[in-house]
Amino acid sequence: MSWRTDLAVLRHRDVRIFVSARFVSLIGNSIAPIALVFAVLDVSDKASAVGIVLAARSIPNVVLLLVGGVIADRLPRHLVLVVANTVSGLTQALAAGLVLSGHAQIWQLAVIEAVNGIASAFVMPAMTGILPSIVDRNELPQANAISGFARSVATIGGSAVAGVIVGFTGPGVGLAVDAVTFGLAALLVSRLTLPHIERVRSSMIEDLRVGWTEFVSRQWVWVIVLSFGLLNMIFSACYATLGPVIADDTFGRAGWGVVSACFGAGLIAGGIVMIRLKPRYPLRIGMFGVLLTAPIFVCLAVAPNTIAVAAMAFVVGIGFEMFGIGWETALGQHVPIDKLSRVSSYDMLGSFVAIPAGQLAVGYVAALVSIKAVELYGAAIHIVLVFLTLAVPSVWRLQRQSEAS
Repeated sequence: MSWRTDLAVLRHRDVRIFVSARFVSLIGNSIAPIALVFAVLDVSDKASAVGIVLAARSIPNVVLLLVGGVIADRLPRHLVLVVANTVSGLTQALAAGLVLSGHAQIWQLAVIEAVNGIASAFVMPAMTGILPSIVDRNELPQANAISGFARSVATIGGSAVAGVIVGFTGPGVGLAVDAVTFGLAALLVSRLTLPHIERVRSSMIEDLRVGWTEFVSRQWVWVIVLSFGLLNMIFSACYATLGPVIADDTFGRAGWGVVSACFGAGLIAGGIVMIRLKPRYPLRIGMFGVLLTAPIFVCLAVAPNTIAVAAMAFVVGIGFEMFGIGWETALGQHVPIDKLSRVSSYDMLGSFVAIPAGQLAVGYVAALVSIKAVELYGAAIHIVLVFLTLAVPSVWRLQRQSEAS
């Protein structure tokens, strides 16, 4: 098949708008985590302080994901995205003002990120349901791959910009840029025209019950979610929390920006692979992609330098995109569209619930043992979890809908 065929889904106006909005917001979101972590380190040089601020965002995000899923299935999803993006833009603007003025304190950043986490709890389930609403299910793998490719380009571009901004001007400017991108994303999303979906009027409890029934009825869904509850905890602790701390002590903040940019480059490479490959078994290849994460933990432990860590980050990005596109395709093709946001919210709840524990505990655990030990044990546990997940038949055998009998 030609590239023209692979990209044909872009003929849809709403696909172009959605991909553009996602690209813009993710440019800012690629800058924000780097800027936020180093803003915290400018106030306090302790890994535990980084964990507190990150967990302040994660906890309300996890708590409200189920509510976000119900709201996204009840209301027009693009309206939910407009409101949530607007709130996120305002919170990041406030954080930027505090950091740039030199008045930022840990508790202030934690409160601001808590509000941002609440907004994100509504964004993620709503985003999941957009593409399946505007393209045919046979076109969904290509739509997800193109959306993922845009996400990858945004990640590498945002990370490269973050390295320059944080390294040469400071983290406050990065947070300000993120605030602007949220506003642009809200404007773009407001132009989407989504088809009407008939929704049964029921209580929120009943909506949650129906979503739970859909979630547990598919073994491959809850097995993957259970696995990622632990995998995400390890990644958030060993990479997202300890990674910048290691960088600050060794190869520097600008170097961490290079690492993040290489992660984005890996996402682009993974997206290209998935656009062309169109795997028959999306979860199988996705989990093999997840396996590629473990080497970066080892690298951070034994060879913390820009070139080595950046090379490993590139490999991690490839694996992330392989799984992300495979997972979005599996959900979009096998879960009813009117229940997709609720199933996704249970997915996100289970996948993210242990992240705050990892963020909060890792600084104290590293102080008791060592950062090196945390990274190496994290790599070993990660590998075991991936192979246990692949051993489940429903995960191993799930096929793309167009290939399934």
